[in-house]
Amino acid sequence: MEFHLGIDDTDSLRFGCTTYIAALLVEKLLEMGVEFIDYPNLVRLNPNVPWKTRGNGAVCLRFRHGEDVSEEALEEAVELVEEHADFECANTNPGVVLHTGRVPQDFKMFSKRVIRSVVELREAERLIHKHGCSAVGFKNRRGLIGALAAVGETLEGDHTYELLTYRVRENRGKPRMVDPESVREMDRATRPMTFNNLDPETGRILITPRGADPVLYGIRGETPEAVYKAHLMVRVYEEVERWVIFRTNQGTDSHLKPVKDASEVRPYNPVVLEGRVAGWPRTIPGGHVIFPLEAGGVVECAAYEPTGSFRDVVRMLAPGDVVRVYGGVRPPENGLPMTINLEKLEVLRVSEAYRLENPTCPSCGGRMKSAGRGRGFACRRCGFHSLTMTKVRVPVERKLKEGLYIPPPRAQRHLTKPLQRYGMEKSGKPDRLFNPWHWP
Repeated sequence: MEFHLGIDDTDSLRFGCTTYIAALLVEKLLEMGVEFIDYPNLVRLNPNVPWKTRGNGAVCLRFRHGEDVSEEALEEAVELVEEHADFECANTNPGVVLHTGRVPQDFKMFSKRVIRSVVELREAERLIHKHGCSAVGFKNRRGLIGALAAVGETLEGDHTYELLTYRVRENRGKPRMVDPESVREMDRATRPMTFNNLDPETGRILITPRGADPVLYGIRGETPEAVYKAHLMVRVYEEVERWVIFRTNQGTDSHLKPVKDASEVRPYNPVVLEGRVAGWPRTIPGGHVIFPLEAGGVVECAAYEPTGSFRDVVRMLAPGDVVRVYGGVRPPENGLPMTINLEKLEVLRVSEAYRLENPTCPSCGGRMKSAGRGRGFACRRCGFHSLTMTKVRVPVERKLKEGLYIPPPRAQRHLTKPLQRYGMEKSGKPDRLFNPWHWP
């Protein structure tokens, strides 16, 4: 018999991690004698929903057994959620869903919508009831949405891998004892088969999170062999409790949905929209850069301060440039309009740009000055005056080049596909599991 066990919404900004519960559950299920038919799946959901905690990741464990172990497996999962979830956080509402048999097509379609938009709990509950799933929801039960989405996302399209290591309980909340130089060495040795290990602009190590969650470090890559090799190269000076290799939609852009014009841009949805720059970019307090995009209607686009040098590219835009923007939609708030928060920018066509300058004097060649409103221009050097002369358009040299621009790794979302992954996309499910894919 085939089983698919999804879990979501167990962590908070204070502590906890849904992948850690999955790692513990792997050990429990193996003790029950199950055979895993896939790596644990880590499914990143829509990163723009307002109630997410950190990375908005749900997990699914897929396994076989000769007997019906659904009741025992569900019980083990629920017990681990009850022990490790942050129930005191108002935004933590865990859900567990267990489906027996092949994954239905409507689960797969549901999962795509959860990754790309906002769905209602009642839709998840309807599908759970329709297909006879076992499910347990806590508090407002919203975690059932992500748990079912994790079951439905079988990762048959592009996917990557992440090896996650976990800390012993007594070290959580303390500085992570990972040797930075070993991470740099690992990055040089394993590129391009691993990605986003460090930030090239700042040198910041990116495999270690900053919170009090149980993750020590996570290495992202193209194959399980690559992340395992990289893991062996990282030097740590604290005890590792366990580690697991996950198969995931991270780094695939699976959340981005093309829309045809501004009328299809909806709050909280990740979109891809092509249009024409409708005004000069402006920098607002905080260092954020904003520009209007005309695409059957005008929508604001923003590159925020954490995107670093990416903002320099946005500042080089000019009215008339044709671009394709990628990002999540922030709803109108605090008097500000609905805005696409840029994750990527593709410059499709660079327009000619001009600036207006005062005319030159036909008599002496000097630069003329305005003589006042309605009084034309006058030359201060020779005294020549004209009522008919106007400002002239002067071509501006454009340094902006056509191409795809992405913020530095430190500012990228889990789902954002890095530049180095273009051309490395893959599809299909693994025929066998790399050994070892977990410890213990």
